[in-house]
Amino acid sequence: MFRLFKHYVPHAVVWLALLEFFALLGSAEAAWHLYAHQAGFDAGPLADRGLPLATFAVANSLAMMATGMYGNEGLRSMRFATARLLAAISLGVIFLSVLGFLLPTATLWRANSLYAMVLAIAALFVIRLVLTQSAGTEAFRRRILVLGAGPRAARLAALAEQPGSGLEVVGFVAMSDTEKTVGHAVRREAIANLSDHVVALRAGEVVLALEERRNALPLNDLLRVKTTGVHVNDIASFIERETGRVDLATTNPSGLIFSDGFSAGQRISKVGKRLFDIAASLIVLIVGLPLILVAGIAVILDSRGPVFYRQPRVGLFGEPYDIYKIRSMRTDAEAEGKAVWASENDPRVTRVGRIIRTLRIDELPQLWCVLKGEMSFVGPRPERPSFVEELEKQLPYYAERHMVKPGLTGWAQINYPYGASVEDARVKLEYDLYYAKNYSPFLDLLILLQTVRVVLWPDGAR
Repeated sequence: MFRLFKHYVPHAVVWLALLEFFALLGSAEAAWHLYAHQAGFDAGPLADRGLPLATFAVANSLAMMATGMYGNEGLRSMRFATARLLAAISLGVIFLSVLGFLLPTATLWRANSLYAMVLAIAALFVIRLVLTQSAGTEAFRRRILVLGAGPRAARLAALAEQPGSGLEVVGFVAMSDTEKTVGHAVRREAIANLSDHVVALRAGEVVLALEERRNALPLNDLLRVKTTGVHVNDIASFIERETGRVDLATTNPSGLIFSDGFSAGQRISKVGKRLFDIAASLIVLIVGLPLILVAGIAVILDSRGPVFYRQPRVGLFGEPYDIYKIRSMRTDAEAEGKAVWASENDPRVTRVGRIIRTLRIDELPQLWCVLKGEMSFVGPRPERPSFVEELEKQLPYYAERHMVKPGLTGWAQINYPYGASVEDARVKLEYDLYYAKNYSPFLDLLILLQTVRVVLWPDGAR
């Protein structure tokens, strides 16, 4: 796993992304020569067209990330990858068209762009086809050996069995007589040399999943394994890395305190994030104003009541503030005066409300909160005070999610769209803690790109 700005990415995915980036560069360069040959002019030195070629490759690479081509489904299914590839290149061309209008010298000419798009689709299709036909998903699978045979080890087995996990558990080692949950685990006493056992199984990583670690850590075994070049990790860090969540079941306060993370308060990060929020919210507010007006008219025609509504939420450091949204529910949605969880296919949502929720248009007025500094573009979803009061009693570390500003979109929103119960709130809290712990501008960029995927393929809007 590569660690890019605190966020882990599998080696195979990084190499695939680099390969496809150079394929995009090659497609743009080939398109330039093809057009030059047809038009009868000299292609000229590479340096003269370096910027347009790089712009084409970068724009389409980002579009591929945004459409989920490097997610589990995009790596497993050729059909899924092909559909998202066409969407990604289309998004890239739209962005380049807008950029070409503003900065003509930064992009390819129209004919070049058309040729480059066709060549890029063909090249990327061949790369994915060769990958799936030769290496298949095995290129993205990682072999792990689990030390432990109790409930924690069983959780790792269940994690590896999930579709697209990218994990293969090659064995379990029962480190004590009390660990009996995993019945087929090999007893430690039956293994003469653990490091040789790890090498024989071709395990790339050993995960420590003991139920009780006090005075039970096999330090000599772990040291020998480490010296063979095999990575050793504990279960909490491993699950966090693999799932993008801080696992509440295996995390303890000392693990959070002494781990690397929670640096969102650094001055440079705060200033950069705030400048981005101001610029982005102004641009999106100006561009989205016609959508707000159209949605407002549709709300008036569809149901009685105000166009906008204001609702209290809990913000940074637990301070309350009011958010603004376009009304998407009936005015009697909470007639009893008690906050109610939104549910899938919520009957309180109006006809127009269902559309604007799916397209996220109802969220646009919250940009005013971003502009004022009460929210950020990226951060945990702000919750209502009554829900926060209830969840802080039931979920550990819930107050820690308020150490960063709430956002319009976030790590939890793109990974776990539904939140209609305490259990859903628990899962989303795990994602929120991961974001707060591993915040970086790079992670914000990934979230913004993946938000495009959620908007284009709504699978959880409420």
